[in-house]
Amino acid sequence: MRAFTCPVCRHLVVFESTQCLNCATLLAFDWDARTIDRLGYGCTNRELIGCNGVGPGLCRACALTRTRPPDQASVQWSIAEAAKRRLVFELLELGLPVGGDLQFDLLSSAVGPVTTGHADGVVTLDLAETDPVHRERTRTKLDEPYRTVLGHLRHEIGHYYQPILAPDPSDAIDRCRVLMGDERADYQAALDRHYENGPPPQWADRFVSAYATMHPWEDWAETFAHYLHIRDVLQTAVAYGVSVSGPAVLAADAAPLYSYPGAAPSDFRAMLEAWLPLTYALNAINRSLGEGDLYPFVLAPAVIEKLTFIDGLIRDHA
Repeated sequence: MRAFTCPVCRHLVVFESTQCLNCATLLAFDWDARTIDRLGYGCTNRELIGCNGVGPGLCRACALTRTRPPDQASVQWSIAEAAKRRLVFELLELGLPVGGDLQFDLLSSAVGPVTTGHADGVVTLDLAETDPVHRERTRTKLDEPYRTVLGHLRHEIGHYYQPILAPDPSDAIDRCRVLMGDERADYQAALDRHYENGPPPQWADRFVSAYATMHPWEDWAETFAHYLHIRDVLQTAVAYGVSVSGPAVLAADAAPLYSYPGAAPSDFRAMLEAWLPLTYALNAINRSLGEGDLYPFVLAPAVIEKLTFIDGLIRDHA
């Protein structure tokens, strides 16, 4: 995420700001310029769920929602839309197509059965995921290191972009099958096998998560989501001048614990040289607050190869 300032007083504001806390100027996010401006016309959803997009009518992000819950679920809906706005911002920053057949159904399982997923350009999210108690209970039950609303959206949008970035037939899908397996394998059989037997032994040597082992489609989506995590955090680190100049002790680590994201070239493997030391420092800070690791992942060489592959496809498409 970029850093933003109020267009009137130049004090810092955040991406989600609807008003400057310093000078009280009403603010709106211009999706075309991707800048924070003075409020002219606001999104139709501004009063209902706090959307800060530019109107009139629905802003670019809200217009992607095909189905939304009733007004009594507006709190959950607002949380989901806030995550979706951040997702859409990053997709546009990366030069990926946003629009066309891409739509979102934001539904509440309190009203009826909902399955979070993607099908034919429609991303469905169960708004129960906006409840931290439900989300943490599910995360613990499934033994997941990470579970957020934004993470769900990044995973499901990965399914949407796979046939766009690696269409069949193409050299890209051939390479994808070498790295992640043949996505034409029976999905239901893979799903049943995964939930009956769990991930294979030593799965972390080849996959970014246990769920990625379930089927090649899920390996792609999990890796794609992880790529978006990395790119967003690095952009934020650059925007706020965050760097790591190493520990205050002499260390014999093979990799130096120095991170200067702003100086990292655009090559993804070089970005990782800034990313990994940054995560060490962030994890150490989180532990100082009595929390678990902020970044509870280890990227094996096979996973890095997959991330680099996806990075190349995105750059070629953009």
